[in-house]
Formats: sequence, structure tokens, C-alpha cells
Amino acid sequence: MRSVEGMATVNNDSKRRLFERIAEQLEELLAKSDDRTAHCATAAALLHHKVPGVSWTGFYFLKDGELVVDAYQGPVACQVLERHEGVCWAAIDADATQVVDDVRAAPSHIACDERSRSEVVVPIHDATGRPIGVLDVDSHRPAHFDTIDAEGYELIVERLEHHWNN
Repeated sequence: MRSVEGMATVNNDSKRRLFERIAEQLEELLAKSDDRTAHCATAAALLHHKVPGVSWTGFYFLKDGELVVDAYQGPVACQVLERHEGVCWAAIDADATQVVDDVRAAPSHIACDERSRSEVVVPIHDATGRPIGVLDVDSHRPAHFDTIDAEGYELIVERLEHHWNN
């Protein structure tokens, strides 16, 4: 894994604008329901179909101490992730966004899709600030995600947290 600090990107402004437009569209759609599952399904579909180069977009939430898959777009996912293993658990345990250039080199990576090569995972928090789940996005391309992607996905999570925690 690498830090999301100081990474160079191409087309930073256009990528930022893309995530801002997605966040605005999501905001309008979230207003139509108070249901978390509906919000996750909508966010996963919106992100998966609007952000280029992604192969899997979805959510895992803590349930009885396990990370369990929730709404997603892409190939069949792992239903329950082994405790404190892999990138999703790293995001929960560190309470920090994780960007992985090559998941095959990441310690204890859980391969739900053998074609995945890079990943970004953002923790989701409850009203007290405790991590309750993650937004997980994969790509078949190595080093596909950068700081701008991490910030963009964090923006989406902030919008979801705002609706769920207020």
C-alpha cells in the first residue's frame, strides 16, 4: 500500500470535476429515500458507470464484527471478508483511506476477482465517528487510482455519511 500523499495525476481538474458532478447527482438521488441500502445501491451504480476504468464498485459493512458485502456493481464479490485481512480491513483498522497500486503485492490481499490489480478503499463512519464500513473500488489496471480518486471517493462517502448521520 502507499500513502495517498504527493502522487502525480493526469487531468486532475477534469477528474475533480467528474467527482463533483457525481456527488451533486448523488445528492439529488439520496433525497428521494431515507434507506441506506437504496443509497448504497444508487451510489455504487452511479460511480461504477461514470468513473472510467473501474471493475468493481461497492460497499462492505460491519455486522457482528465481520465485514459483509452490501450493494455493489461488478463481478460476484466475497460475501464476508476474513477478519483484519486485506485492504478493506486495513481501511477499517487504520480508519484511513487506502490506495493500493498492485493488490498482488499487498500483504494479505483478499482476491475476490483474480483480475483485480489496484484498489481504493474509503472508511465510512457512524455519527460518533466510528468506522462502520467501507466503499471499495477495484480496477483491472495496476496503479489506476491516485490522490484525486481517493479524494473523490471520500467526497462521495462524506455525502452518504451526512445523510445517514444527521
